[in-house]
Amino acid sequence: MYLGPWRVDVTVRPATPRLVPIAALARSVARALDAAEAPKPGSIGLVLTDDAELAPLNAQHMGVAGPTDVLSFPILPADAFPPHPGGPRRPRADAFPLPPGVRQPLGDVVVSVERAIAQAQAGRGGQTGDLRWSPADELRLLVTHGVLHICGWDHADPAEERAMRALEQELLGQPRSDPAHHPLSGRPSSTTAR
Repeated sequence: MYLGPWRVDVTVRPATPRLVPIAALARSVARALDAAEAPKPGSIGLVLTDDAELAPLNAQHMGVAGPTDVLSFPILPADAFPPHPGGPRRPRADAFPLPPGVRQPLGDVVVSVERAIAQAQAGRGGQTGDLRWSPADELRLLVTHGVLHICGWDHADPAEERAMRALEQELLGQPRSDPAHHPLSGRPSSTTAR
């Protein structure tokens, strides 16, 4: 699916529940790429699957046994994206030069829809793991979260985690729960992100 400068390739594995229309998920991806100022034009993959597919990927790439909700596989290093609030201060590196008109591959996000449903139904959704909301909202959050990881955002450092969570809430259109400022502009915002 093409959305402005972005090509979003969505793969839905067989028997995976469709909680959110594909076009809506692709728009969530595009909003996150825009907010993170990803290199344009770009392409990204989104795979919607289950715990059985995520578990071996989690073990292989993260060294953690069992499934997880989302994994991101970035192609570009974090310094190919502009610095962001709470993130490490680093000079921005140029993306790998491509011929004119070629979209920059950005990476892939793999989401366990099964995990999104379980987390939401158990009241373990959202950024803090204690939010009661719909499985569809949890899926949108996981997609947004995964895309921000593709774009160099992380949550290992508390300041960067706060900024990432605020941006996620803003992108999802959730009301801000604190009087913090908009994470990118420093201006007050009526919405926040995860």
